Amino acid sequence: MKKEIHPRWYGNCKVYYNGEVVMTCGATVPELHVDVWSGSHPFFTGKSTFVDSAGRVEKFNRKFSGEYFKGGKK
Repeated sequence: MKKEIHPRWYGNCKVYYNGEVVMTCGATVPELHVDVWSGSHPFFTGKSTFVDSAGRVEKFNRKFSGEYFKGGKK
């Protein structure tokens, strides 16, 4: 087996979520920064969170508010 072709292995890679270490694992990088992990995902926690970063709900409410649906079919 050639020694110079394999990436360096970090057996104690730290996984960060929201700035804190949540677990360690083996990887080819010394640390990983993740947005979602099993401790924060609704499937595993049973808690539902709604993230509306683009303001889509407010845009929908503005568009369809008022007399929009009262016109009916013509």
